[in-house]
Amino acid sequence: MSDPNTAVRTQLARQVAHWTAAAMRLQDLDDLASPSAWNSLERYLGLSIRQHLTMVVEKLKREATFLQTSLNSASSTADILTVRRQLLTFRKRYLRVEATLDFYADAISTRTSTKMAGLLRACDTLAHRSMAQILDQLGKPTPIVLTYIDKGLGASILKAGLRLWDETSLNPVAAIKITRHNLHRPTALIHEAGHQVAHITGWSEELSAALAAGLTDAPAGVAEAWRSWASEIAADAFSFVHTGYASVASLYDVVDGGESIVFRYPPGDPHPVGYLRVLLGVEMCRQFYGAGPWDDLALAWTQQYPLQRASGGTSGQLLRESVPLLPSIVNITLRKPMRSFGGRPLVALINPERVKPETLLALEQQLGAALYTSMHWIWTEALRLLALTGLRKATSVDRTTETIKLQEQWMLRLGGALQAA
Repeated sequence: MSDPNTAVRTQLARQVAHWTAAAMRLQDLDDLASPSAWNSLERYLGLSIRQHLTMVVEKLKREATFLQTSLNSASSTADILTVRRQLLTFRKRYLRVEATLDFYADAISTRTSTKMAGLLRACDTLAHRSMAQILDQLGKPTPIVLTYIDKGLGASILKAGLRLWDETSLNPVAAIKITRHNLHRPTALIHEAGHQVAHITGWSEELSAALAAGLTDAPAGVAEAWRSWASEIAADAFSFVHTGYASVASLYDVVDGGESIVFRYPPGDPHPVGYLRVLLGVEMCRQFYGAGPWDDLALAWTQQYPLQRASGGTSGQLLRESVPLLPSIVNITLRKPMRSFGGRPLVALINPERVKPETLLALEQQLGAALYTSMHWIWTEALRLLALTGLRKATSVDRTTETIKLQEQWMLRLGGALQAA
């Protein structure tokens, strides 16, 4: 039987060999996602992700080499204990790097077919275009976008520039999840892109302060609540100026989960209470478009969720005190000049009148079928096409199947999976 130090060193050497070999195997990125999945990405996107993941793995490999060197040079009991601590640290680093790689592998692998790859490439373009339209005016670079599909009700984003799980690298792309049920109505993409724009410009923080200052006369606690929701209000506003009423109808479907969901007010949640969030979107439509189908949507919403059924506690009181303030909140959000936007309001950078229903329908009438089949018009008007088909789905229920087919076809053309006319 060996002495204790030798026994410990033997097991330590075995573990170091195991984790070092595991780290080395991570370098083959084609083991994470198939070559066809990688090839489904636009070249610049795939290259950016590959370069970043390669850098992350190379750093881990250098740490593995250092760990092996430390073991080889360890001679005393104290040295062995030091290597043991280094091994435990390395295990944690490995798992974090693995989490980073697996996130991208899972996201890329959702491009399971030519059709799905085309739809998601279209989503990449839509999200990127929505950000570029504002960031170009501010002289700021627009991050690359990787969209992927997943289950659930709502979209989400892992913002470019945030630190990843490996804790040593920054996310090189804006990775946006779109849910399956909304793939053919992806206005939520634009909401998530709004989060990225707010991150780059500092808009959420400025809007938070503006709401607090603009609601000083509100009852106690109301201004603080709205201030805490600024990041989601900003993203909703960003989606509205790009896609108009389509974003509001889509939001309705996501948050319409019954009274326990719609009236819920969990402390610390950055999302406005669902009841107020839908009505805030309606107020945006009313201020910029006047009367329209959003009025019936609001009527249905308040009919299904009468305020008297909200709890009599903090939540119910907050809802009742907030409703009269919605016009002011919309005005602050959309019309107040912001340092983040070079001293201009959001609507001066992205004019929501461009996606007013009458404007969208006039565009469709003017261009006819070419709007949906010509690559020139699809590329030029991609965001307004998203707004238009979203409007059609919200207002022409009897033509839903036809509209979905149109939406899919122009998105596939935008994503390069269907030949344009």
